[in-house]
Amino acid sequence: MSPLAITRRVSRPVQVGSVTVGGDAPISVQSMTNTETCDVAATVGQIRQLSAAGADMVRVSVPSMDAAEAFGAIRQAVAVPLIADIHFDHRIALRVAELGVDCLRINPGNIGRADRVEAVISAAREQNIPIRIGVNAGSLEKDLLRKYREPTGAALVESALRHIDILDQLDYPNFKVSLKASDIFTTVDAYRELASQIEQPLHLGITEAGGLRSGTVKSSIGLGLLLAEGIGDTLRVSLAADPVEEVKVGFDILRSLGLRNKGVNLIACPSCSRQNFDVIAVVNELESRLEDIIEPIDVSVIGCVVNGPGEARHTAVGLTGGQPNLLYLDGKPARKLNNGEIVDQLENSIREKLAAKQNHTPEAGL
Repeated sequence: MSPLAITRRVSRPVQVGSVTVGGDAPISVQSMTNTETCDVAATVGQIRQLSAAGADMVRVSVPSMDAAEAFGAIRQAVAVPLIADIHFDHRIALRVAELGVDCLRINPGNIGRADRVEAVISAAREQNIPIRIGVNAGSLEKDLLRKYREPTGAALVESALRHIDILDQLDYPNFKVSLKASDIFTTVDAYRELASQIEQPLHLGITEAGGLRSGTVKSSIGLGLLLAEGIGDTLRVSLAADPVEEVKVGFDILRSLGLRNKGVNLIACPSCSRQNFDVIAVVNELESRLEDIIEPIDVSVIGCVVNGPGEARHTAVGLTGGQPNLLYLDGKPARKLNNGEIVDQLENSIREKLAAKQNHTPEAGL
C-alpha cells in the first residue's frame, strides 16, 4: 500500500437499497436522470445506461404525483438503487415510499408543517429508507442570505444543521448530507466544517459545475481536495453533459486517488515525435471499445521505449512503441505488433485477461 494512502473519516453507515454508504464501504458513484420522469421508457433506458457504466445508484426527479406513479413503473423495471428527488410536497415522498424508493432526497425544513414531516419520517422509518439532506448554495434560506450576505461555507452548514435538528428531534439518524455550491472553496469549506460535527455519511458534489471539460476540472479539484482528506462517502459529478459521463468522471477521480479500482485504468503518454505509432488515435479507439468493461485492469500504452517498458512492467497489458512495437502481458514481453494490429490485439488481450480472471482458468495462448 502506498505510504500516502488516504485515511477516511469514520461515518455511520446507511443502506441505500443494496448499496452501503459510509462506514468502511467503498465510496459510491451516482448520477441523475435528465429525462422527463413521466416518460417511463426514456427514463428506464437512461437508468440502464448509467447502471451499465457502473453507477452504484441513480437519482430521479419526482416533481409531481404523476411523476410519482411513473416512478413506481420505473422502480419495477430496473435493479439499481433509486433515489427520489423531492421538494416541498410531502405526499410525493409518501407515495414513492410505498412504491419502493431506496432513498429520499428531501429537506425536512422545506415540506411544511410538523405533522407532514413526521408522516414522511414515519414512512421512512417503517421501510428503513434513508434521507438525503441536500443543501445547495442556489436555494439557501432568505434569512441566511441576509445574515451572511452571500452563500458561504458557514451558511451552508447552518442550513444543514437546521434540517439535521429536525431529524434529531424525531430520533431519525438514518440520513446523509450534501452541501453543494458551484464555487470550489465554498463547497470545500462547508464539508470540512460539517464533517467534524456529525457522524452521518457525506454526499460530495460541486453543483452546476459546468460542461464536460470545465465541469470535470472543477469537480476533480473540489472533490479531490475533500477525498484526499478522507472526507466523502458517495459522490455525484454534476455536468451539463450526458449523465453517463458523470459516472465515468466519478470513477476516474476515485481511481486516481486509489479509492476505487473499477474499469480500465489506461496509462497513456501524451505522445511526441519519438512515438512509433499514433498514440492518441489508439487510445481514443481503445476507450471507445472498452466502455463496457467495469472490472478493474491496468493497461499502459506508451509510444516509445523511453518510458514504455517501465510502465508495461507494472500493468496487466502494456504496449511499448519501438522497432518493432512490443506487447507486454503481466509485465513481460509477449509478442511483436505492427501498427495495423495494435488496437485489435490490445483489446483481445484485455478481454482475455478479464475472462481468465473471472473463470479462474489458465490464460491459454498468452
